[in-house]
Amino acid sequence: MTLEHHLPSPENPARVVVVGSRGFIGKAVIAYLQAQGIAVCPVSSSDIDLTEASSGERLEEILRPDDAVIFNSARITEMSRAGEDFAANILMARHACEAFKKIPLAQVVYISTDTVYPFGINPIVESTPAAPESLYGAMHLSRELMFRNAVESPLAILRLNAVYGAEDSHNAYGPNRFLRSALAEGKISLFGEGEETRDHTFIDDVAAVVGLCLRHRSSGCLNVASGESVSFHDIAGMIAAMFDSPVTVANMPRQRP
Repeated sequence: MTLEHHLPSPENPARVVVVGSRGFIGKAVIAYLQAQGIAVCPVSSSDIDLTEASSGERLEEILRPDDAVIFNSARITEMSRAGEDFAANILMARHACEAFKKIPLAQVVYISTDTVYPFGINPIVESTPAAPESLYGAMHLSRELMFRNAVESPLAILRLNAVYGAEDSHNAYGPNRFLRSALAEGKISLFGEGEETRDHTFIDDVAAVVGLCLRHRSSGCLNVASGESVSFHDIAGMIAAMFDSPVTVANMPRQRP
């Protein structure tokens, strides 16, 4: 599945409701949309806790007919509470779907992840069968199916790979952590030799893709990626080369295969 554009010539939506507005991706998308002169209604967990039973009704009160909605709200799954986070994320989607069924929306954009695909497949394309190997990936695939069942307006599912940028709060293994470690310690630590590869996408490019989907009222599924995978060893080398003073690249024993 790929994207179908229902508006061949781009048009700004009347308003965009961003559910999950205070996260790394939500803030970048809002900044991009506002720079394009598009009206935005941010909705964060402090506005509506989507795990609460009444949250669907509260979201429905915010939504207007012809709104476009970006759904980017999810708990990051921690290993220690993976089952609990999985259940909470499914509940959040259920309550959102209750609201979406009642309002004639212009479009819904669901922010998903490349972890819906199995590990070790190369290359991954939109026709690659989804077969998640983690609860986080299984959660997003489940929510994709829930939205497809509930949303009658054009639904765009954007499967993001690893996203990097200055405002990232997760500090996941990769460019963001490497740069911060180099700044703070003059050192970058790699698992093994850092030989495994991953595609990484800059946050501003992600925001631009979301904006294009909104302005063309796209539906379908798209993998948001640069198309080039780079080893973590090479990423560490790129970052070390940015500094005038030496940055040490150290190797650590792997914690997992």
